[in-house]
Amino acid sequence: MAALVYQIISSAALVSLGLYHMVATTRNHLRSPQAYFARPYHPFPLSSSSSPSNNHRLRFLQLYLVIAFLVVAIVHQIVISLDADLLLKGRSPVHYFTSLQSAASLFLFLLLTLALLLSEWIPALLPLPNDLIFGLTAALFYLQSFVSWGAATVQTSDLQAKCDFVSGRLSALASILCLVLACQPKLFVADVGLGASMSLQGLWVLQTGLSLYVDAFIPEGCHKLLDVVNGVEGSTKCDLDESKLRAVAILDLVFLVHVMFVLLIVMVTYAMTAKSVGIRALGSYEALPSDNTHIQMKALSGTQA
Repeated sequence: MAALVYQIISSAALVSLGLYHMVATTRNHLRSPQAYFARPYHPFPLSSSSSPSNNHRLRFLQLYLVIAFLVVAIVHQIVISLDADLLLKGRSPVHYFTSLQSAASLFLFLLLTLALLLSEWIPALLPLPNDLIFGLTAALFYLQSFVSWGAATVQTSDLQAKCDFVSGRLSALASILCLVLACQPKLFVADVGLGASMSLQGLWVLQTGLSLYVDAFIPEGCHKLLDVVNGVEGSTKCDLDESKLRAVAILDLVFLVHVMFVLLIVMVTYAMTAKSVGIRALGSYEALPSDNTHIQMKALSGTQA
């Protein structure tokens, strides 16, 4: 139950972060397409972006929440590395080191977030340009993808291995998008795609928890080990090879459904943000005066002259 609760919290954090990033990015682009550039974080509330002195206490709310979630995730990874269930890998070196690898990669994200907070709070102390921040973030996402792929290769549960493998692909996608933004900070599509990838990662985290720990979502032919009290990795098994292949195919289909759902979210987010900002942000114009007679007489007089 604790593992499922952690998956739900992680999913909510990632989806919220992705949605906020998409809304803020779309808003900035619609308000000023020429002056738009990608930002590693967006002040809260969004109206304070142009006036940093306002709402100073809430300006770094996004970074505060990211730091809090990262601390929770690190503690969780350290705790599950000490799980001693003998029916699973328990305290075997594989289980221990894969959990510590995840904790270490999350700790690097925590250090980068703290550095970004310090850079924004006291720019003279630690001036970090946006391209460097995106480059470092790309490197950390790439490292996270390797951690997920490495965990997938040593999993005793085929379902867990498949979920870790897909998660690694999503981390690799986020790494590529961050690298693109480091080189092309005005590429709006890549910036929105980064927010969408975070939301998709959050939905997949939720799907992982449901597929591993909730009986109603476990594919047919797979089951949880009855003697395992805690829902930790490796506790969901598929007995037959046919059941394993069927479960993997179902997860692939569910992933495509999540992708379509995220694409729908992106379109709805863009439409609603454009409506709230106003189409006039794309190009302002002045209404013509209603006195058409005056304009025509002025034109005729100029022609006669």
